[in-house]
Amino acid sequence: MKKIIPFILLAGIGFLSYSCDRSDDVVVQNPGTDSDTVPLMKDLTGTFTAADKYVLNADISIEKTDVVLVYRKVGTAWQQIPKTVYVDPSTSASPRKFDYNFVFDNQLVQVRIDDANFNLGSMSSAEASNYLTNQTFRIVLVFANAGKSAGKSAAKANVDYSDYNAVVKYYNLDESKVQTVNVK
Repeated sequence: MKKIIPFILLAGIGFLSYSCDRSDDVVVQNPGTDSDTVPLMKDLTGTFTAADKYVLNADISIEKTDVVLVYRKVGTAWQQIPKTVYVDPSTSASPRKFDYNFVFDNQLVQVRIDDANFNLGSMSSAEASNYLTNQTFRIVLVFANAGKSAGKSAAKANVDYSDYNAVVKYYNLDESKVQTVNVK
């Protein structure tokens, strides 16, 4: 009997440590715990031009308790910005790169291209088509205090914001309800 007790204790500890894994938690959307924020997604599609100073603006009401995430559609995937893009280096001896970036305030999200490294107007038409024309960005507003909204401590609110699919799963977002916002 004395030889069985250590095995029972080891099995109990193993069971407890396995059952405490919370890496697949989903935040329950309960407006009662964060009355000014409801997670939402909006798509912004536009073409960057020199005339607009390579900026796309979207009117969106943002509460001070929101976290603003922006993703750029690349093929069928979503890539978080800010993001540095390296344009074909074989066309120039110096690195040709620019940054997709965004800034926001409580009424506006501005997606822009920071091009201090080279002239975007010098892009070939194929490059412009890939990086400037008809670009789609998804603006995602989520709870700043995600841990509280699901009854968990904020320290346990783990989500990889760079992974769009992880954000959608964690916040239980419905992609069929994505709204379109007009370029301003």
